[in-house]
Amino acid sequence: MNESLTIAVIAGTTRDQRKSIRAARYIAEFGTGLPNVQIIFVDPKDFDFPTDGIDTEGKDPRYSNITARADAFFIVTPEYNHSFPGSLKRMLDSEYENYFHKPVAIAGASSGNWGGVRAVEALSLSVRKMGLVSVRANVYFPYIQDLFDERNQPVQSKKSQIDKNIQNAYNELIWMARALKHGRTHL
Repeated sequence: MNESLTIAVIAGTTRDQRKSIRAARYIAEFGTGLPNVQIIFVDPKDFDFPTDGIDTEGKDPRYSNITARADAFFIVTPEYNHSFPGSLKRMLDSEYENYFHKPVAIAGASSGNWGGVRAVEALSLSVRKMGLVSVRANVYFPYIQDLFDERNQPVQSKKSQIDKNIQNAYNELIWMARALKHGRTHL
């Protein structure tokens, strides 16, 4: 069963000085090298959510289309004040019906030594309520400002560990995406 999967990699913030965008872009790039996987990179700066809340007027049809097509999601969130950004929550809240029984992997990033662990923990609760199935393998990027160069590539001394962590998360995400896609189609 090697049918193609579509995975949306979602960058978690719209801030101008965001460092986590480098990790998000790298995770997306990494995913393009996986067999039978199509990656859609989602930068929240490219979308417009005109109102607050869950309603028809609060949706961006381009994001709705992506969430409908995606078999799985990989969210990369920075940690802001022990949680994840409100702009990410607003974007995610717009599409409950397109998340149900789809898996999600989460990566956290922070400028300190915990790598966004509190943001991942907080986001895990929210995505569960949205109907997404959170995979066990999370990825953490501590001291994000020191991990990537200007080309969004990991610094050489950290590359092998970063790649290993991302690969582990993708392995679990892809397995879960296949299982849940089968369930959504046949059960």
